[in-house]
Amino acid sequence: MNRSRIAARVGQLRPTTINRVLAEARQLQQGGASLVSLMRGQPDTPTPAPVVEAATRALRAGRTGYADMQGEPALREAVAEKLFRDNALRYDPGREILVTDGATCGISTALAALVEPGSVVLLPEPIYDAYASVVALWQGRPIFVRSRIRDGRFVIERSALEEAWTPEARVLLLNTPWNPVGTVLRRDEVGELLGFALERRLTVLSDEIYEALLYDGVTPVSPASLSDEARERVVLVNSLSKTYAMTGWRVGYCAGPAEVIAAMLLVLQQSSRGPATFVQDAAAFALRDEQSWVRQQAAEYQTRRDQVVSRLQGIAGVVPLVPEGGLFVMVDVRGLRRGDDEVRRFLLHEAGVVVLHGSAFGPGGAGTLRVSFAAGGVVLEQGLERLCAGLQRLATGNET
Repeated sequence: MNRSRIAARVGQLRPTTINRVLAEARQLQQGGASLVSLMRGQPDTPTPAPVVEAATRALRAGRTGYADMQGEPALREAVAEKLFRDNALRYDPGREILVTDGATCGISTALAALVEPGSVVLLPEPIYDAYASVVALWQGRPIFVRSRIRDGRFVIERSALEEAWTPEARVLLLNTPWNPVGTVLRRDEVGELLGFALERRLTVLSDEIYEALLYDGVTPVSPASLSDEARERVVLVNSLSKTYAMTGWRVGYCAGPAEVIAAMLLVLQQSSRGPATFVQDAAAFALRDEQSWVRQQAAEYQTRRDQVVSRLQGIAGVVPLVPEGGLFVMVDVRGLRRGDDEVRRFLLHEAGVVVLHGSAFGPGGAGTLRVSFAAGGVVLEQGLERLCAGLQRLATGNET
């Protein structure tokens, strides 16, 4: 009898939509196509020079050995200072903070510690599609919570939570600012979601990696900051990737109740020894340094956001939704009377611009496109030229 050597649970995993579309785009490029990408959330700004210099100093000082498996004490202390400064949260760096290889690792480790086989994780959608696979990896069951567009922004209503909930539910995953839709949950919205979670005794896994990329004076609200009771039900996940343009450095952190952090550390140490010590030193420097660079970066991205929105306004059947945070504009293309993946493929093959279709992030994203403004300058300008020209062709029926 032939049996696969591959574990059955791997069959539940899927490549992310980004990787599938990237593969499609690369195939076209190998055939000679010229493409401009408005797809990824990779900041095009370099890591701030003082952070690079801090890593260099650490290397020269011999900081190349094994790191503390929970995270270097100096970085955990810097995280605690940051959480108090920016989020009005107090965490014990010795017992309630864990350093991870980026937020993706933090989310996976938290789910491993919290999810039982067959238990449910509630995922408001449209949502970053990599979450569902990691839930499945730990033998959980993702159930999507439908959202809707109200007053030009995606919102989650309590009735949708009630509809999605099952007795097997253990975790509610929130992402604010919300990838891909750009909504920044307001205090009353966070309060309603937390109220539901507390009533149903759910743990809230709060992914806050876009918290510094906020526009129009919007203020972020960390779910753990609402009350002492909320703090005890929330595991906060963050990283330095977006805030400090440190995507390749792979350094993030989690904060939560001591018993959860202890369980996460036990899981983590089976597969990781954490970021390199010199990387952790640079991360501690970034968190403690004056934050003017972060504010300048957010202002630059707001300018790019406005550029995308203004260019797309006025195309028949196309409505850009103005994001409050993050690196993406969701574009409602239902007025073109075509499926969103059909529109995406037309733009890729006929207009030479790479974007993502909203339905890739769940049914609530159907009829939309996700357009990134992580890249600026010539890339953004050329990409918008192609995007607008392609959408205009679809709007006028001039597809050939």
